[in-house]
Amino acid sequence: MNRDIAIVGVGLSRMGELWEQPLRDLFVSAALKAMDDAGVDAVDALYVGSMSSGLFTGQEHLAALLADYLGATPIPALRVEAGETSGALAIQAAILDVASGNSEVVLAGGVEKMNDVPGEAVARILMTSADAEYEGYQGFTHPALFALMARAHMERYGTTREQIAQVAVKNHAHGARNRGAAQLGFPITVEAVLGSPLVAEPLRMLDCAPVTDGAAAVIVCSMEAAKRFTNHPVIRVKGFGQATDAIALHDRKELTGLEAVAVAAHKAYAMAGITPAQVDVAEVHDATTIAEIMALEALGLVENGRGGPATEAGETAHGGRIPVNTSGGAKSFGNPLGAMGVAQAVEIVTQLRGAAGDRQVENARVGLVQTLGGCGASASVQLLEVV
Repeated sequence: MNRDIAIVGVGLSRMGELWEQPLRDLFVSAALKAMDDAGVDAVDALYVGSMSSGLFTGQEHLAALLADYLGATPIPALRVEAGETSGALAIQAAILDVASGNSEVVLAGGVEKMNDVPGEAVARILMTSADAEYEGYQGFTHPALFALMARAHMERYGTTREQIAQVAVKNHAHGARNRGAAQLGFPITVEAVLGSPLVAEPLRMLDCAPVTDGAAAVIVCSMEAAKRFTNHPVIRVKGFGQATDAIALHDRKELTGLEAVAVAAHKAYAMAGITPAQVDVAEVHDATTIAEIMALEALGLVENGRGGPATEAGETAHGGRIPVNTSGGAKSFGNPLGAMGVAQAVEIVTQLRGAAGDRQVENARVGLVQTLGGCGASASVQLLEVV
């Protein structure tokens, strides 16, 4: 990029089963918090990530609706959709908008309202981010596809069921520190995970993220503008990458890796001019526990096959070598699909500012955000640093 870009404001709505709050109110709540945090009262453009607002709530033409209810018309507004990567790519779109010189201050957000439909409908909607015609028609669910990947990883690398469960235990421990924010902010045990109802062998209920309503937002601007707006430590966008892979598992080269994540990470590290060893804290995709283990490996944070042992050894826990999902991750914090990539960025910005309270990572200077669309068909990686 020829222009340095900063994130100067962050905001979150409540997360959970929010029956009383419509989608538009959730987004406006997060957006206004981000604007207030940045010290801005107007933005030049709006990008919003949402995986499936039409199926969950019956509302399309989402960007115009949200610009309207935010009181921001007539600014340009655009919805971004790439499965669960939607919010992260809304941020990327905002970065590119500002980097091009087209805009100076941009709001990027994400929102999903998932609990207004029955559970079986949620499962069907989630499968629209996989191959609905082939995998969905055969009766697969999202957890069932990740279960195939989990079994392949266990067979190839010797990853144990207990190591996979430890991801959930760790993230719930982190979520318990994220007071008032995490949807499932309570500790659990490996025994509880292994004893929870079977969803798709070997994955159980406590291996899977909850169904979440919520929104998140960030303010993206040029570095020059950042110096005018914010009293916080300035967070610079250091690098980013995006990639895709075959959407159906039967067309993948292998089931034990996330190729799109590896490619996106390579692009991000190259742009940033750093190696994985220089990352101090990371938020990664953990809609199922095996996804976090595979993401650690694809990102180069651990060697292939070491995701399970590294988690078991506490390397990815708070106080460990590379703390991962200090927010609680999708597993504990909540998983509002289109908003998740933005919520992850909010956590990393908070960590880099040194404002994370009980979950603060000591001397955090470089943070990583990784999101996954479907079961790995889309991937986004962003690297942020405090300056």
